[in-house]
Amino acid sequence: MLDSLWTMFSGPQALIISRAMLLLVIGFVVASMASRLARRLASRRFTTHHVMLIRRLVFYLILALFIASAMRELGFSLAVLMGAAGVLTVAIGFASQTSASNLISGLFLIGERPFSVGDVIRVGSTTGEVLSIDALSVKLRTFDNLFVRIPNETLIRSEVTTLTRFPIRRLDLTIGVAYREDIASVRSVLFAVAESNPRCLDDPAPLFIFLGFGDSALEMQFSVWARRENFLELRNSIQLDIKVAFDAAGIEIPFPHRSLYAGSMTDPFPVRVVQGEPDTPGGTAPDEPAAAQEPAPSEEAGSRPADGEEAAGGR
Repeated sequence: MLDSLWTMFSGPQALIISRAMLLLVIGFVVASMASRLARRLASRRFTTHHVMLIRRLVFYLILALFIASAMRELGFSLAVLMGAAGVLTVAIGFASQTSASNLISGLFLIGERPFSVGDVIRVGSTTGEVLSIDALSVKLRTFDNLFVRIPNETLIRSEVTTLTRFPIRRLDLTIGVAYREDIASVRSVLFAVAESNPRCLDDPAPLFIFLGFGDSALEMQFSVWARRENFLELRNSIQLDIKVAFDAAGIEIPFPHRSLYAGSMTDPFPVRVVQGEPDTPGGTAPDEPAAAQEPAPSEEAGSRPADGEEAAGGR
């Protein structure tokens, strides 16, 4: 066996293997240089996501050409390889229908471009920054620094919200005040708070909507606009400003409460505490009310009321 290996590497086969290895090395170097050049050229006109796809496409395409040349140098027939690759592709397609569906969904995402790398999206209950858009899935990084992989088919079938698509966002606040408060005064205080907050935009102007009469408060909506990068800061600061302004103006923010009312002609419900009798033979325990006593057996039970009835009559 050692003699056969020595003959193969020392004879004419050694030159063929050397050329094939040289083609592979040259192909890897050329593919790397071409992919970097393609990234520089594409970054001037395309988004980060498209630059990433172009770079990978150029790299693997050039590397595949050099691999085919190396295999041909070793004596493999390209026609046979293409036929085997076709059969293998069909078999893999039947075995991995989910992957094929994700691949096709990825092509739709690339064409439609609902979001790009670096955008913040919300899919169901998951919100995060898009790290990459690959052929089979989209990778996200959530705000608590978790890595989430979402298949492309899920993105095509689900509702996807891109939070960073537009430069400004609107913050909607639902506020309740007591029924005794004047709505016009509350409106003036809210607009003054929005005007004093530097993160609130003047255009579009703040919006005040009276929602209706709630169970315990007058309900209203106050909406303000902010730039995308200042949205979270505005969400925290303006609510604190509203609380301080309401306290200064004496505007009450009520809490839910219930009142029992049985009508104007109804007397108040009587409430009386009945003390128990001393603990005697035949009597009741101190903690038991007198109304709970059983009538003592007596010959005159039919002629006089029981103890319970006496207590009721005493009331």
